Amino acid sequence: MNLAKFARRGYVTTPTPIEYVPRFSKAVGADINIYIKRDDLLPGTGGGNKTRKLDFSIADALKQGADTIITCGAVQSNHCRLTLAWSVKEGLDCHLVLEERVKHSYNPEASGNNFLFQLLGVKSITVVDGGSNMMAEMEKVAEKLRAQGKKPYIIPGGASNSIGAMGYVSCAEETLRQLFDMQLKIDHMIVPSGSAGTHAGIIAGMIGNNAGIPVTGIGVNRKKPVQEAAVLKLANETLERIGTSARVDAKDVVAFDDYVGPGYSLPTPAMVDAVKLLAQTESILLDPVYSGKAMSGLIDLARKGYFPKGSNVLFLHTGGSPALYAYLDTFRA
Repeated sequence: MNLAKFARRGYVTTPTPIEYVPRFSKAVGADINIYIKRDDLLPGTGGGNKTRKLDFSIADALKQGADTIITCGAVQSNHCRLTLAWSVKEGLDCHLVLEERVKHSYNPEASGNNFLFQLLGVKSITVVDGGSNMMAEMEKVAEKLRAQGKKPYIIPGGASNSIGAMGYVSCAEETLRQLFDMQLKIDHMIVPSGSAGTHAGIIAGMIGNNAGIPVTGIGVNRKKPVQEAAVLKLANETLERIGTSARVDAKDVVAFDDYVGPGYSLPTPAMVDAVKLLAQTESILLDPVYSGKAMSGLIDLARKGYFPKGSNVLFLHTGGSPALYAYLDTFRA
């Protein structure tokens, strides 16, 4: 697959490490070897996976002559943080539309990403009710800005369209090269699955390169059938954009919904345990919304025998640790 024909900004300058975590693997106690793809170490304020997607998305915005970026997410959105951060680096205005998926959860005085939105100089924040049509809400902001003579560009939540998902096709190819260089055979890959772009991009990249590595997503919001359909659709849209004949089949897409708990961004005991276990065995920080719940899923699946004994399992760490500081009461309880 030739990704070089697509514009990007070059935010990802070196491959992120693939790190073996022996003490954590032993603590999980399922006789598997766990490796972590450290996309939490990507460039951008606070790091995290959205940098790969924004590499392509912001390049497209600039190609279209935009001077303003509009995007959306939940009230502690890591995607919004990184979109704002890269907009600042590019000299672009950035406006955020935040969805209160949990009623009364937005607090402008909160720590975590809310604090960073202000520190980075966000131009405006619009807060809307959970379940709102987010594209329509962003278009309302765009209309106002156009009336002021601005040239806004809308990036969907999570940069999860076929443009942004190419960042994770690239990640899949990067990972395969690293595994070759490391002489490391990976039997299974686990990824967080939220707005679908990361999961879709990884699957598209693996299928497109005929890698033969099964990928399991751990959902953080939607029900299993809905999430799997969203990932499948976006994966194939991405492969079509790239111009390859490869396609993802429904049987290749798995996104468990068992680890969401009471709802998106709401803590679960298993998430807290997973975050603490990785921190206290390997000094690696997860986040409470995506990577923490995804890791709780990996732990549970491993202990239930989902992976054959002796398997090498690769976990994609999507970052997001700044959000931990908005959950202090959860972890101190």
